[in-house]
Amino acid sequence: MIREIEGGVVVTVRVRPRSRRGVGATEAAVVIGVASPPVEGRATEEARRALARALAVPPSSVTLRSGATARTKTFLVAGLSAAEVRQRIARIAGPRSDR
Repeated sequence: MIREIEGGVVVTVRVRPRSRRGVGATEAAVVIGVASPPVEGRATEEARRALARALAVPPSSVTLRSGATARTKTFLVAGLSAAEVRQRIARIAGPRSDR
């Protein structure tokens, strides 16, 4: 889910730790595969940086809002509109990917 709020865009992300790196999308969330294990926030940090790369924004523009210890997380992305986020995710992930 991607929605615009004051201060940026909230992006729901499903993190898959210990998996092949990549960014995909389902109807419910952006799916990010990371190699890091879900220990001490390493998978979350890798997912944050991967989301920033996918959206072509600096990592400092992406902050964790909720889900620090959960696989489903929400990130706040500053500096883009919801339409720009959707477009950039679609360009990388294709129209729909259930990987």
